[in-house]
Amino acid sequence: MDVISVIRTKRDRGELSDEQIDWVIDAYTRGAVADEQMSALAMAILLNGMNRGEIARWTAAMIASGERMDFSSLSRPTSDKHSTGGVGDKITLPLAPLVAACGAAVPQLSGRGLGHTGGTLDKLESIPGWKALLSNEEMLSVLDGVGSVICAAGDGLAPADKKLYALRDVTGTVEAIPLIASSIMSKKIAEGTGSLVLDVKVGTGAFMKNLEDARELASTMVGLGTDHGVRTVALLTDMATPLGLTAGNALEVRESVEVLAGGGPSDVVELTLALAREMLDAAGLRDVDPAKALADGSAMDVWRRMISAQGGDPDATLPVARETHVVTAPSSGVLTRLDAYDVGVAAWRLGAGRARKEDVVQAGAGVELHAKPGAQVRAGEPLMTLHTDTPERFEYALQAVQGSFDIAPEGTEFTATPIVLDRIA
Repeated sequence: MDVISVIRTKRDRGELSDEQIDWVIDAYTRGAVADEQMSALAMAILLNGMNRGEIARWTAAMIASGERMDFSSLSRPTSDKHSTGGVGDKITLPLAPLVAACGAAVPQLSGRGLGHTGGTLDKLESIPGWKALLSNEEMLSVLDGVGSVICAAGDGLAPADKKLYALRDVTGTVEAIPLIASSIMSKKIAEGTGSLVLDVKVGTGAFMKNLEDARELASTMVGLGTDHGVRTVALLTDMATPLGLTAGNALEVRESVEVLAGGGPSDVVELTLALAREMLDAAGLRDVDPAKALADGSAMDVWRRMISAQGGDPDATLPVARETHVVTAPSSGVLTRLDAYDVGVAAWRLGAGRARKEDVVQAGAGVELHAKPGAQVRAGEPLMTLHTDTPERFEYALQAVQGSFDIAPEGTEFTATPIVLDRIA
């Protein structure tokens, strides 16, 4: 087997054989295939695509490059959730303990933010003492004792994907749907969960900008999960507008705790419950109502135990940015648009995100929203507050939000976009 023949096959719109896929993934992981050669293959895949059989085999080869976790010793059924990323997407924080409070075990392997999208681990690390890195034994212990765990994926899970993703990030091939789907699903299948619910974001603040591309990605991932014996469902959800009223790290933790306490923004509560019902259904717990676990405090109890089990103090004061700047409404009327991407870029520029993986984020930085589309606003009243420890960042962040909203004349009718746009199963 040689890499040139593999590249030529896909370059010429051919179908890669199982043997070709197994060989090239293993050889690249071992360093026997050079980065420039794998870059050429990734570009050929971006341009010419893969069929379902190829994607399934590619995913299986990436899984085989590392270890697979086993949760068969747990007394509960396992269910996990993956979001394709967005702005203000703190859903994992209330969702994991909520589903655990309803009887499922939630092994939530999460990531960090890059660019305008926030990372779950960055948010949780704003809680004093909380740690993201757990050994497999520690993860299983927390999962067994608490019911939910949110942590970083270990280096042993799908190492081929880690290497290939870094390459795609610098070669303009991140957008290849076969590679996106296999990247996400190789880690989730190797994780060992029994069922999986995918939250595929759609809109300006999401990776998939339109419904057609989002459906293709969701269908591909649902097919991969099914082919590997994991019951998988996908919800397509709106990301044209930020979720909730905050985008940042400690800001989003604070809002998540409000949801667990029975309050919080209605859109965050709605999506949390929608995903919780899908996860419980996939785990075979169809008769449990997650809304009751929010109302009676049991989800909050699991949250506190989960944070404590990972070294965090659930009662600690969360970091607050040293400086703030208020953006006011230039006119009175109805707020009809608030662009998720622009808000995400502003939060990133304020220090809530990173441009490179090694960058350090500010725990207190971000954007706090005072109105969402459909709200009546008055000239001179606050629309959003920018938070940062470094005030020299304000000017750059303000450039991002200048054109992020539209205000229509008073009396203008506004129809809200539903949170859940479609379901793929």
